[in-house]
Amino acid sequence: MFREIRPAIIILLALTLITGLVYPLAMTAVSGAIFPKQAAGSLIEKDGKVVGSVLIGQEFKDDKYFHGRPSATQAQDPAHPDDPTKTIDAPYNAANSTGSNLGPTSQKLVDRVKADVEAKRAAGVTEPIPADALTTSASGLDPHISPEYALAQTAAIAKARNFPEDKVKALVVAHSEGRAFGLFGEPRVNVLLLNMALDELSSS
Repeated sequence: MFREIRPAIIILLALTLITGLVYPLAMTAVSGAIFPKQAAGSLIEKDGKVVGSVLIGQEFKDDKYFHGRPSATQAQDPAHPDDPTKTIDAPYNAANSTGSNLGPTSQKLVDRVKADVEAKRAAGVTEPIPADALTTSASGLDPHISPEYALAQTAAIAKARNFPEDKVKALVVAHSEGRAFGLFGEPRVNVLLLNMALDELSSS
């Protein structure tokens, strides 16, 4: 009987070795050689210190910075370390990528959107508020916002930094990216890169 099942066992072990070990290691080595920065996480350094990644958003609360879109990611509640059902909001938690999964009939979603609208109006946004200013992405980690949302924040940021608003708008235009190959995706601005440009403008 062993003679009949031996080929199956050998094939199983061989495929496990090839697809589970050899192939991932080979692809890691090839990607690291061809795209070293991307393979390392597309990290951004400033003064020799890693400040973030172009692939994962982060939360900016200061009025002097552009804010990203809302994030629905959560983390384990430190007050209940043994209960995985107890969580707290943890925006841009890369260890727990998720969307909110709240639909248009969700009162929780309606209440959050209303609160966000009121906060943005209080911050000085007078024009129509772009959808990405109020909705979370599917991953909860989106590092980009639309140019429209960025431009909607320029007046408040210019006031907080005592800058001419046209200079802040020029930064948004300069850091706006178009559709990939002119076809795929939507125009966007990387929030971290834009905020680093703001700091450079301040220092100059």
